Amino acid sequence: MSASVLTQLHLGLGSFHRAHQAVYMQALHDRGDYSWRIVGGNLRPDMLDTIAALQANQGAYTLETVNTAGERFYQTITAIQEVVSWDKDLSGLVTVASDANTRIISFTVTEAGYYLDAHHQLDESFADLRADLAGGHATIYGALSKLLHARMQAKAGKVTLLNCDNLRSNGERFFGGLKQFLAKRGDQELLDWVSANTTAPNSMVDRITPRPTAEIRERVKSATGRDDAAALMGETFIQWVVEDHFANGRPAWETVGVEMVKDVMPYEEAKIRLLNAPHSCIAWAGTLRGYTYIHEGTLDPEIRQMAYDYVTNDVIPCLEDTAKPYPLNLPQYRDVVLERFSNSNILDTNQRVAMDGFSKIPGFIQPTLREALAANRSIDAVAMLPALFLAFLQRQQRGEVKFKYDDQAMEPATAQAICQADDPIAAFAAERVLFGPIAGDPRLVEALRKATDRIDTFVKKAA
Repeated sequence: MSASVLTQLHLGLGSFHRAHQAVYMQALHDRGDYSWRIVGGNLRPDMLDTIAALQANQGAYTLETVNTAGERFYQTITAIQEVVSWDKDLSGLVTVASDANTRIISFTVTEAGYYLDAHHQLDESFADLRADLAGGHATIYGALSKLLHARMQAKAGKVTLLNCDNLRSNGERFFGGLKQFLAKRGDQELLDWVSANTTAPNSMVDRITPRPTAEIRERVKSATGRDDAAALMGETFIQWVVEDHFANGRPAWETVGVEMVKDVMPYEEAKIRLLNAPHSCIAWAGTLRGYTYIHEGTLDPEIRQMAYDYVTNDVIPCLEDTAKPYPLNLPQYRDVVLERFSNSNILDTNQRVAMDGFSKIPGFIQPTLREALAANRSIDAVAMLPALFLAFLQRQQRGEVKFKYDDQAMEPATAQAICQADDPIAAFAAERVLFGPIAGDPRLVEALRKATDRIDTFVKKAA
């Protein structure tokens, strides 16, 4: 590797990274700043066709973006300058991680991929995590332990561990999970090295990026003449807010639109509660109404009103209790989000957004329930969201959902027990994985019953 070019190693070359962080690095390159590059690879043997396509193109691919007016734009991204092949020992990633020019290791992981319970403790009920504690490297903790051990042995210097996902306080919580993992493994030497030589900034990321389809490849070929098997698309909106706490340098991201801040929390909290939670609301409600895409549900007046009322009646009062004035214009943020979700050109599926409800309810929705109850406010609007998920779950358990539902944090036996209970609403409300300290609260049960009645009426209208 050239001594003059520094490396950001990214773990997880899925659509989101390639439509988000890679775009910011590309913007630096387009300005003539080539001091950093991205090297990427996957921790598991997935997306093999995409990886092969990227490798054949030396990491280059085409990004299509589309605005709400239907205008489409095409950009060639070359910021990922090396794509590492997967092997069972992660040897290619180890080589990059242990190079002194690698200064940032970033990663995109779903909320469930951190294996943390409501108290931010590692949940060893998951087989993948137990396997990694025994020496494996299938989870983010096991993989990074392997990479960082090699870096420590190589005396390659300090490195930043950068989350690019929707976990609240993601850097802080990941870092706590990693240190717990190393302690449980009994690897005190690496734990001490990590504590002294790494940082884990919090960050907030935002761009709607649907799963790539054959139609995207066809549009790219028609518009550009390139037959790109790694082509993907996203909305034109893009945002990245990062805590400026790096261990060994960073790209000049602030020159290309990244918000480098001291405290990510206000931005993060607004995004999680005003974007991520309504996104799930619309996906669950839209599925119940027979829709396929997010924009269909958002354009349905009743579903849109559910999402609007949740934000207006319950979320905004909770957030405004934490900071006066709040650093973001929350009503404006709400309206922009709903406009983005209405984009019929994105074709973002309910299947993609509906996944991982057992992580999203505690992460995205439970805080508003908890804070509203503590302030003796109504939870009627926010209760609609978990009630929608329960109705969705009951259909899924009966085999009535048309798509495959993925939920890393859901124990199948738990879902079955809830749906087969004499009183499914009470059983659902009592589930501590979902509702934590308010599980079983009579006010929660009552609000879920009222919400369920509304949902029953809502579903019958579509029949």
